[in-house]
Amino acid sequence: MSSNTTATAYEHDAFALTLSDADATDALGAALARTRPARAVVHLSGDLGAGKSTLARALLRALGVQGAIRSPTYTLVERYPLAAGSEAWHLDLYRIGDAGELEFLGLDGDEAVLWLIEWPDRGRGALPPADLRVELAVAGAGRSARLVPGSAAGRGWVRAAVATPELAADS
Repeated sequence: MSSNTTATAYEHDAFALTLSDADATDALGAALARTRPARAVVHLSGDLGAGKSTLARALLRALGVQGAIRSPTYTLVERYPLAAGSEAWHLDLYRIGDAGELEFLGLDGDEAVLWLIEWPDRGRGALPPADLRVELAVAGAGRSARLVPGSAAGRGWVRAAVATPELAADS
C-alpha cells in the first residue's frame, strides 16, 4: 500500500481509505481507472472541498484524457473522449435546484461509458443508479474516502481496485 493511503475493510464490500495528500488521491483515481468495468456510474459525495473534482480529475487523467480537465461547476457537464471512441461524463449538480433541470442537458445514457456525478442527491430520480458511491470528507490535512458498491459490477470494482498495487495492503 502507498505510504499515503490506508484501507480498512467494511461490511458489505465497502472500503474506507485515508488519503493523506494529493498523491494518494491520484493513486485512488489510477486504481479506479485501471479496474473500472466497461460501463459504470460513480456518485461522488462530500462537502465542498472534500475532493470530489480532484478525484474525478485523477481518474480521467489515468484513463488517458489529455488537456484541461475542468470542473463542471458552471457548465454542469463536461464530456471527455476516451479510447475506442467512447466518452466519460463529469457532472456537477451543485447548482441545480431540481432534478427536472437535468432534462435540458440532453444526457443520453448510451453515449457515456463512465458517469462521474458530483452532488448526485440533487439529481435523485433523474440519474442512473450508482455502481459505485465514493463518499469523501476532509480529515485533518488530508481526506477520507469510503468506496461503497451499489451493484454487482461495483462490488467487483471495489475488490479489484483495493487489490491494485496503488491501494493493496502490504502482505
